[in-house]
Parts: sequence; structure tokens; C-alpha cells
Amino acid sequence: MAKLKFGTVEETVVTREEFPLKKALETLKNETIAVIGYGVQGPGQALNLRDNGFNVIVGQRQASKSWDKALGDGWVADKTLFSIEEACEKASVVMYLLSDAGQIDQWKVIKPFLTAGKLLYFSHGFGVTYKEQTNIIPPKDIDVVLVAPKGSGTSLRRLFVEGKGLNSSYAIFQDATGQALEKALALGIGIGSGYLFETDFRKEVYSDLTGERGMLMGALAGLFEAQYNVLRKNGHSPSEAFNETVEELTQSLMPLVAEKGMDWMFANTSTTAQRGALDWKNKFRDLNTPLFEDLYASVASGKEAAIVIEANQKENYRKNLELELAEINASELWQAGKTVRELRAK
Repeated sequence: MAKLKFGTVEETVVTREEFPLKKALETLKNETIAVIGYGVQGPGQALNLRDNGFNVIVGQRQASKSWDKALGDGWVADKTLFSIEEACEKASVVMYLLSDAGQIDQWKVIKPFLTAGKLLYFSHGFGVTYKEQTNIIPPKDIDVVLVAPKGSGTSLRRLFVEGKGLNSSYAIFQDATGQALEKALALGIGIGSGYLFETDFRKEVYSDLTGERGMLMGALAGLFEAQYNVLRKNGHSPSEAFNETVEELTQSLMPLVAEKGMDWMFANTSTTAQRGALDWKNKFRDLNTPLFEDLYASVASGKEAAIVIEANQKENYRKNLELELAEINASELWQAGKTVRELRAK
């Protein structure tokens, strides 16, 4: 493990050079890894592990779209694709990658198979952190670890195929065997992490829920709508409003920010853009800081978890969710986006 400074703060980081794939394979050579769930994170992690040479199987509810997707990805029924119960029974490493609601629902199914010495793996700290609400309390005689890719399972797989990696956090919740850390790092390398940085279950879920509701999705979507609507209200066409709000950001500026940083972006734009951005940056920061503080407090108190759990338990939740998503899809903003994307130069 390397100690690197991020700004002025020193953190523990694990890279592929320090923990190469060969070492990861050796660490887990006697393990059968069961990926439970084949929805958001499951496919990317399972396929990357398989392609990297690990002994991996998939556990999924039968007669479901995800079961059919797993078959389509080359998993073979009764050989590498099993029911959740069968996969957990065969596995020494159980990667619990169902949705948060699915984890709550299936916990009573998998818990009997979590026998002494096994390893339980999460990619999200939700179930364990909010155990009072989820009732997900792991047995004391197993290892419990977390590796959380900082992006979707789709991105994890795409970057792996391109020979790249997606950064991941890792955490040890419980080390019953004395090997939890070594195995967690091996799994992190196995799923295709670019590098791994240390956290704990609570910090992972607090940052994740804040990010999803904030800058990564909720705040970003809200800012898109706000600017687009103001431009349209003032007579700008849908194509102009979309290009100035979304297209230029995603296609031109964000790739440069990802490559070189926002500091570089500020230093390499016109003086008009510099002056305006510098003047308005602090206004946006100061206006939104109280909102982010409220958001973080809501996450830390467990309120956000309670909202999610209650919503997922409602009989008509899926139907109502589809209506909300359909409303976004049908909005002029994102309908304009479809046309703009079709016009991108190939």
C-alpha cells in the first residue's frame, strides 16, 4: 500500500502495480466467488472477474429478465448460473450485489449459507450501516468487506474492455479470519479497479447517498432544468438552450476537466468566460452549501434510508417510479437532447 497526498491530506492507496492481478489470483485461487444479483453492478463485476480468470458463478432469481441477461452473457444454467440459494451454498465468497431493496428482501434467504470462515462482500454500505432499518446483521464468524466502484457497472465493464479501470473504495467491516483485507484487495483488483482507496462502510454510504442526490444526479439534473428553462423562457430555441446547458458541458468541457482539472479549465478559457465564472462560482457555492449541509444531515440521520426503504415497500412503487421517469423522458429538455445526440458528427 502506498501513502499519497491528496492536496495536503495523506491517504492509503492500492494500485495494480502494488497488488498485481497475479497476486489477486493467487490470493483467491481456492475460493468460489458467487455474484448474487445481475442488475446494476452484478454483470460488470462478474464478467470482469470471469475474464480475469477467477472461479466465479452467478446467483440470480430464476424466470427473471436478469436471469435471461446472464444467459445471454454466457453464464450456463446449473454450471455457472444458479438460484441464489445454490450459488450461496457453493460459494466461499458471496458478493451481495442485489439492489438495497433486494438485499433486505433476500437477507433471510442468504444468511443461513453464511457459515464460519466465508466472506460477505458488498459494493454499497447501505444494508450494514442502516442495520436497524434493514436487519442486515452479518454473523460474527465471517469476513465482511466492501469494494465500491466509483461509477456504474456498465462503466466498470466498458473501461475494463478498453484496458482501463474505474477507481474504487474499499473497507473492512469485520475480519474474522485475519485475511479479510488481502481478499478484499484481491477482489477489488479482480473486478477491474484502476486503484483502490480506503474508507469505511458508514463513510461510503454517506458520501454515496449525498453524491447521488447531489452533484452526481439530483443537483446536476436540477441545474440542467433550471438553466434550460430560463433560456427557453427568454426566447432561446430548444437546440440552443440544450447545447448551452448540456451538450457543451458533457461533450467538450467535462472531458477536459476529467483530463486536466477545473483549475486548468479556468486558466484556458477566454477572459470573458474566466471573469464571469470566477464571479458566479462563489455565488453558486454559497447558495448551495446550506442545501448540501441539509442533504448530508438527512443522510447521516438515516432519514434518506427510511424514505428509500418505505418507498420500495409500497405495492405500487414500481408503477409510480415509471411514471416519474416517463415525465423526465417526455420533457422538452431531454427530447431535445435526443435530437442533438443524433446530430453529433460520427
